Amino acid sequence: MSEMDRACPRTGLAWDEKFMWHNTGKGGGLIEAGGWIEPYEHNEHPDAKRRIKNLMDASELTERLIPIKSRLATEEELCFYHTPEYVARVREGSKGVGGIAGPFAPYGTDSFEIACRSAGALLETVDHVLDGKVDNAYALLRPPGHHALPDMGLGGCIFNNIVIAAHYARHVRKVPRVAILDYDVHQGNGAQLAFYSDPSVLTISLHQRGWYTLGGEIAERGEGLGEGANINVPLPSGSGDGAYLAAFERVVLPALRRFKPDLILVAAGYDGAAFDLTSSMIISTDAFRKMAEMLVEVAAETCGGRMILEHEGGYNPWATPFSVLATVEALCGVNTGIEDPYMVLIKDSPDHQLLPHQDEVINQVQAAFDL
Repeated sequence: MSEMDRACPRTGLAWDEKFMWHNTGKGGGLIEAGGWIEPYEHNEHPDAKRRIKNLMDASELTERLIPIKSRLATEEELCFYHTPEYVARVREGSKGVGGIAGPFAPYGTDSFEIACRSAGALLETVDHVLDGKVDNAYALLRPPGHHALPDMGLGGCIFNNIVIAAHYARHVRKVPRVAILDYDVHQGNGAQLAFYSDPSVLTISLHQRGWYTLGGEIAERGEGLGEGANINVPLPSGSGDGAYLAAFERVVLPALRRFKPDLILVAAGYDGAAFDLTSSMIISTDAFRKMAEMLVEVAAETCGGRMILEHEGGYNPWATPFSVLATVEALCGVNTGIEDPYMVLIKDSPDHQLLPHQDEVINQVQAAFDL
């Protein structure tokens, strides 16, 4: 490892080996197997996230992070967002062989406890940040949560970790203003639904337009007192570094600066990366690093650096770990010296530039929200 700056931020890492024991069973990649779909690994299997932690350990980056132990979220905490009936259904199903929490959201024996631990780990991370035990943090969680709805799971998500955490920060920890940024390639539908009329929570989603029929159009901007506090940036298929960095510079950062949050929560998804099979985007590891650096800077300006990135998508087990490593390096100010060996394969692609049709979408968002 290269020389490291002793003045680096104190960055926490929420992790629990039990997260990897959530059993999604066999599937057809993104959907359930059956009919003409031969059973294969479900998309939300543990390999990618386990290999992220392995690379962080092997690079010695983990040693520079402050460990944050998981805890079980209580059913009362889960019901900040979810219905008691849904929570009970997953709890009872997990006592047996599991079941289907909702569309494309299978779970297995003991998954209820593991999902409670995933949600609880993020709540513990919120406490660490707000209590000044760490400056910022990365929560490497599983199962993910940002698609889960109040009464059902969706897209591999069981309980909506980031929505529960935002409610916890607002109503338990009394944080006045919370911002949620979601750059997973699939729209952050859960946060949009939860806070659509709430002006105290700014929700921003950068995603591939029309992907998985989740919505997320520019016109979906909040309602009532929350009008204008829900921002969607539906980027066209094929968007890469130029489009994402421009969206950050022209939409995300100005919106955060104007809102002046007291805490920033980020649903960090890496399924928009060039080698991920679940999207048609081509984001590089360098862009993920730059995005994280920009977020560190705006968090320092607006909320004393109080920011948590919680892991959502990113399903390529051999490429995703390098993008996450770069992100965590940016959070903690440490450079391991490790370069992404896959970037050489896409470095000459002209499609990483900001293209006119992508620029037009960003212009439309700026105009709609006066950014």
